[in-house]
Amino acid sequence: MIRIVRLETLGVLFLLWACASTAAPNIVAHRGASGYRPEHTLAAYALGLEQGADFIEVDLVSTEDGILICRHDCELGSTTDVAEKFPHRQRTGMIGGKRQRGFFAQDFTWKEIKQLRTRERTAFRSRNFDGIFSIPSFGEVLQLVEQYNKTHAKKVGVCPELKNPTYHRQQALPLEEPLLKLLNHYGYESSHDRCVIQSFDPDCLRNLRTQTDLRLLQLMPQLQNENGSNAIPTDEALAEVATYASLIGVPKASIVNRRLRGSGHQPTGLIGRADQHGLKVWVYTFRETPWMMWYAPRFAREVRQFADLEPDGLFTDFPDLVRRSLGRPPDVP
Repeated sequence: MIRIVRLETLGVLFLLWACASTAAPNIVAHRGASGYRPEHTLAAYALGLEQGADFIEVDLVSTEDGILICRHDCELGSTTDVAEKFPHRQRTGMIGGKRQRGFFAQDFTWKEIKQLRTRERTAFRSRNFDGIFSIPSFGEVLQLVEQYNKTHAKKVGVCPELKNPTYHRQQALPLEEPLLKLLNHYGYESSHDRCVIQSFDPDCLRNLRTQTDLRLLQLMPQLQNENGSNAIPTDEALAEVATYASLIGVPKASIVNRRLRGSGHQPTGLIGRADQHGLKVWVYTFRETPWMMWYAPRFAREVRQFADLEPDGLFTDFPDLVRRSLGRPPDVP
C-alpha cells in the first residue's frame, strides 16, 4: 500500500525540522509577562508561564523583617498604592549613591506589604488591573513555578535578580543568604538546575560563587564612549567575568550597533567573543508595544534578527510574541 503525503504536510515537517535544527534562545519573561499585567505580580508570572517562557525573571528586594519580595525597586511608590495606605512612611534615603524620596520596602514588614495593591508603571500600558494584585514573595513565585512544572511536560526555570545588594547589606538585610535558602528548599542547587541568579553588582556575584554551584549571570549596563558610540565589553572584562559567572546579560545595543552610520545594524561580535570566554549571552529587553499596528512587523523582525546571532536568551515583556516570532509552536500541557 502506497501512502500519499500532501505537499503541505511536507512543508510543515520541513519547517519544524529547520526550526529544531538551530538551538532557539531561551525566552525569559521579564518581570513576568509584564506587557500584559502589572510587573512582578503572580498574575504576570502565571501569564508568562502560559505564554511559553523558558524562564521567569524575578527582581528581589527585602522587607524590614527579611522576606524577599518581588519588586524592581526598593522604592514602592511608582508601582503600588503605598502613598494612599501609608502616607506617613515617606522619607528620603540614599540607595546606590543616589538620594531618593519615597516609600522603601525596607521600612515595611511582610504583613504590611501584603496590604498594598500593585499598579502599572508605564503610562502607555493598560490600567485595567490597577489595584487588583498584591506583591508576592519569592517563595510564592517558587511555589507557582513548582506547581507548573509538576503539571506540564515542559519545565520552566527561574531567574532571580538581586537588586541593590550592597544597600541591603548596609541595612543588615543581606539578600544572598535568604535567596540561597529558598532556592535550595525548592531543589535548585547545581549548575544543571533551571535557575540563573543575576545582578549588576559583581561583588554580589563573586560572593555567591563561593556559596553555590548555581549559574550566575553578570548584568552589564549600557555605557557609551566619549564619542557617543556604544561601549562594548572588552576581552579583559569578559575574562574577569568568566572567573565567577557563566552568563552575561547585555542590552541590545551591545549586540547590534544601530548608531554607526552605514553599518546596516552591524553585529558587534560580542556574542562570539563571549563564547570564546565560555560565557553565554542573554539580551535585554524586547519590550516595545507590538500590538500597535505599525510596530508589530518590526517587533517580529527585530526578534528574528537577534535570534539569528545565536544568543542563549532573550528578555521580553511579551513571551508569546517572541515565541511566535521564533516560529516555536505553543506548549503542550
